[in-house]
Amino acid sequence: MTDPVLVEVTRGDVVESVHHGALAVVDADGAEVLVLGDVDRPVFPRSAVKVIQALPLIESGAADRYGLTDDELSLACASHSGEPRHAETAARMLARAGREPACLECGAHWPMGQEAARALARTGAEPTVLHNNCSGKHAGFICAACAMDVDPAGYIEPGHALQREVKAAMEALTGFAHRDELRGTDGCSIPTYAVPLRALARAFARIGTGTGLTRERAAAFARLRAAVAAHPFMVAGTGRFDTILMEALGARAFVKVGAEGVYCATVPELGLGIALKCDDGAARAAEVAMAALVERFLPLSAQEAEAVAALSRPQMRNWNGRLVGTMRPAAALASG
Repeated sequence: MTDPVLVEVTRGDVVESVHHGALAVVDADGAEVLVLGDVDRPVFPRSAVKVIQALPLIESGAADRYGLTDDELSLACASHSGEPRHAETAARMLARAGREPACLECGAHWPMGQEAARALARTGAEPTVLHNNCSGKHAGFICAACAMDVDPAGYIEPGHALQREVKAAMEALTGFAHRDELRGTDGCSIPTYAVPLRALARAFARIGTGTGLTRERAAAFARLRAAVAAHPFMVAGTGRFDTILMEALGARAFVKVGAEGVYCATVPELGLGIALKCDDGAARAAEVAMAALVERFLPLSAQEAEAVAALSRPQMRNWNGRLVGTMRPAAALASG
């Protein structure tokens, strides 16, 4: 199957580039609302499923045992920009469990946020594991392992008790077996399993509604979603799509980026889950596609509509700041 064009990039009035992809919008029972492209081919969701990976942080009792605050819980679901507040919050999470940053096994990289990276470079300092965009998730892993009375060392390995808990949660939510032959290694070194978009969308519908979940698990997801809605800066950062959209919509939508053009979301009031992937891995196209889906399905106030429209049709400007084109949802996405 050839996936349809989801997003077009124009220069002047001419379409200069296109991005193909697939997407699924379903309810918690798996009933299709919109399906485009091959949604049954397993894809790596990468960081789009961090809210599921954060589930053991709640279910182990770690969040309550260590008194984790909502901004810390939001960071546990984050792919953050490495700004000072992000790094400081990750360190604070570890301190609550009596651990040091050296426990993190995610590796170090320069902050994803350009201004944060430049500011750090101006000090002459080198990036640490706290600047890794996944440091909040990994700090959450450390806290969960400690609460489980499990040695955190090696928590990134598939056989570690913590990762077994994460895998079990993923399988329960998606209804899809996470087989070894579908396992890869994520950028932060934890296991990542390829899952069909259809199954991911259903998982996010269940996350947003609690349908098919135990009361305790539904409450855990509600707590994580509320934390992100209260602190959208922590889940991404300055000028980032996830932060901008959830600042505009609050708890009405939970969205999360994944690497290589993946996005997942839940719209609780509609009972819908969304999962999409741009075939070329382009994050810029995945953002436009996600904004277009939110715009299409969620009734918006005038203020919300203005904010979402700016994300679904971003302007393209040259080095002189002159408007040269736009990105926009293609016909299949706008009316498919």
